[in-house]
Amino acid sequence: MGTDAPRTRRTGWAKFLVGALVTVLVLGVAAVGFGWWTVHRSFPVESGRISVAGLNGAVTVYRDDAGIPQLVAETDHDLLFAQGYVHAQDRFWEMDFRRHVTAGRVAELFGESQVATDAFIRTLDWRGIAEQEFEMLDEDSRALYEAYADGVNAYLAERSGVELSLEYGVLALQNPGYEPEPWTPVDSIAWLKAMAWDLRSNLGDEIDRALLLSSGLSSEQVAQLHPDFPWSAKPTIVGGPVAAAPAGLDVRAVEAATAARGESAASLAATTADPETANLLGDLAARLDALPQLLGPEGGDIGSNSWVVSGALTDTGKPLLANDPHLGPAMPSIWVQMGLHCAELTSNCTFDVAGYGFSGLPGVIIGHNERIAWGFTNLGPDVADLYLERVTEDSYEFDGALEPLTTREEVIEVAGGEPVTITVRSTARGPIVTGIGADFAAVAEGYAAADDAEEPAATEGAELEVSLQWTALQPGRTPQSIFAMNRASTWEEFRAAAERFEVPSQNLVYADVDGNIGYQAPGRIPVRASGDGTVPLPGWTSENGWTGTVPYDELPSVLNPDRGYIVTANNAVEKDGPMLTRDWDLGYRAEGIERRLGELIAEGEPITVEAMGEIQFDTRDANAEAFLPVIAELDLDGDAARGARLLADWDASADADSAQAAYFAVFWRTLLDGMFGGLPESTRPVGGDRWFSVLGTLLGQPDDAWWSDRASGATGRDAVLAAALGTAWAEASALMGDDPASWRWGELHTLTLTNQTFGESGIGPIEWLFNRGPYETGGGSAIVNANGWDATLGYEVNWVPSMRMVIDLQNFNDSTWVNLTGASGHAFHPHYDDQAELWQAGETREWPFSTRAVRRAATDTLVLQPGR
Repeated sequence: MGTDAPRTRRTGWAKFLVGALVTVLVLGVAAVGFGWWTVHRSFPVESGRISVAGLNGAVTVYRDDAGIPQLVAETDHDLLFAQGYVHAQDRFWEMDFRRHVTAGRVAELFGESQVATDAFIRTLDWRGIAEQEFEMLDEDSRALYEAYADGVNAYLAERSGVELSLEYGVLALQNPGYEPEPWTPVDSIAWLKAMAWDLRSNLGDEIDRALLLSSGLSSEQVAQLHPDFPWSAKPTIVGGPVAAAPAGLDVRAVEAATAARGESAASLAATTADPETANLLGDLAARLDALPQLLGPEGGDIGSNSWVVSGALTDTGKPLLANDPHLGPAMPSIWVQMGLHCAELTSNCTFDVAGYGFSGLPGVIIGHNERIAWGFTNLGPDVADLYLERVTEDSYEFDGALEPLTTREEVIEVAGGEPVTITVRSTARGPIVTGIGADFAAVAEGYAAADDAEEPAATEGAELEVSLQWTALQPGRTPQSIFAMNRASTWEEFRAAAERFEVPSQNLVYADVDGNIGYQAPGRIPVRASGDGTVPLPGWTSENGWTGTVPYDELPSVLNPDRGYIVTANNAVEKDGPMLTRDWDLGYRAEGIERRLGELIAEGEPITVEAMGEIQFDTRDANAEAFLPVIAELDLDGDAARGARLLADWDASADADSAQAAYFAVFWRTLLDGMFGGLPESTRPVGGDRWFSVLGTLLGQPDDAWWSDRASGATGRDAVLAAALGTAWAEASALMGDDPASWRWGELHTLTLTNQTFGESGIGPIEWLFNRGPYETGGGSAIVNANGWDATLGYEVNWVPSMRMVIDLQNFNDSTWVNLTGASGHAFHPHYDDQAELWQAGETREWPFSTRAVRRAATDTLVLQPGR
């Protein structure tokens, strides 16, 4: 008996533990089941039949094994209605969030932390401009936008809350009771303003120059850090490749442009008196850069690649067109893939088009129809200027007189708080972007008069503020150009559609089934009374400002160039012609694409779809190529010598598994910080094409004063490079271990796909729900495979090829594409992130287009039929 009691107690405890474990397991299974049920409630119906009020006829939605929808209808109305319905099925949370951003209503969702952002958007009045653009629509375009909105609202009528998207369940924890409003056409149009802001050209450079000048640099030093486009060394879009500077090149135009920039910089420097100016301008710069975080993170090296090759150079005898726009990575991808097909092209049904668009926006932005294909890269013209304004109470000075400010009040609703009212003030040029509440310091403080003359009476007691003039704040015709482009069947019709694509200005490449290839630069691009738009100018005189816009027929255009291909990568369009900007991408990616095409042509190899895709994944680093021969000649010892030996046999390809690419990146970041880390914070080098050019030029000037390392005290090119090589070896060892054979660029250069709203909540489980990654990547800034990174932050990827496509004009079904993430915006849906690993590996998917190919590829078929 004495031995039985302990056994009984142990048995009792065992039974208790087993019971507790079973209970935990049951509760866990129940929780998992509830979670699974909650998550799956938002997944759309993808097969069978659904009756939908508002349709006039049946629409078939085919989805392939990646969930990409292709719609087939009998009328334009039903086709665009169904597009709205399917966009809402896949991405409504994203659509709802975006319209809150563009209307300046994010605080309604997330509370007082977003008031400052909303105040800035209300100041720019994106929503108000979109409303004006809706009123400008022709009858046909208006009907299509309304049909799309009706389709979205038909889906909203079926679902609410978590049934729409998992994000609404998370939002309810903070903002219970929120219900989405019906969709409107203006919600769609306003998104174009957000894209225009993301591609707003050189506004950041304009502030950067002013900050550098106010920090004490001379105008010559600022010009060194903002180099002109190297016309004699890098390819232009219309002019083509440049193997070497031609003999007898007339550089007077380039010198004149540089001189003009220097005069503008000197003029601004003369108005800078107070050392607080740098901090104030930096505040504005930070706020401007913060806004795109709501749209998808923005990188300082943002751009895109596209090129088109004539059938004379391809294996099929028909053109090939490639495009990969570079944008901030987001989860889900900014793009949605879709096909819009009329069962038969008639006067009532006019679309047969497929490609990439935006959730919330009808039509297709980039892609092809049954006869033509097109791609976009950012033209990057200077379409935004800052002005210093003398403001007295409710007036501003202009040509010695006081003009009344235009004012309006905006009420910002705040979740969980009291409404906030702001007053928006505007001059004739545009809104004043300083002094908006306590969070917007007056960036013009610190500016004094350009000379010592006594201020005229009109400006006595005036405060200096900053106003913004931007083409996107003028209503335009871009919303209707999308449909015209989707329906175009010839070069002439395409150019007519492009003429209406006013904001944001883009490089458009074109190809058609008849074998033509072309390029067109559209857009509303200002002509200035003075200056070149590179620095803020005084707004109190009519000597500064815009006098008109460049006529469309004077914008660069080319059809069927003799060389047989056209490359656009945000590089300069042409040396002659209208002044579009001084702040071009400096041509490294364009040069890389030209190099690869030139190699294929020289070898006599017909260019194929596969070859075009391989070029998109090219990782050659032109920056490394410039440094390697210089490093090889240095007299080094210790860690610096070890670093040089590692780089000795490297081909400068920034592949994910490359130890040399990893070490060179650490060296590059170390070098930039050592030489330029003492600049004002927001002007410090992120890397990319501008800094490739700055350092590339300095390599040939070994005694230039910029060759100085802050940490080691080294001066002169060779000593500074040696110091950076040694420091980088130590850092690389700390990051990746002591054995360089195990180093990999991909280990440092990772991409985390971050949800636009809850991805940086700071709450681990919520971030786990919506984020994906990290993914190891190769490539880098100003490389064709443009997985860019910000050297001020680290090595992680900040902007990416947001999709890749290659279109075959011989047989559209042989075209290929891949999206960054997947077709679905629903976390844990099979198509939420199923394309990410393909994108990472440089692989693509087939792109069925013909009715037969679409049906053959379909794994799910849904019929939307008219309902009551």
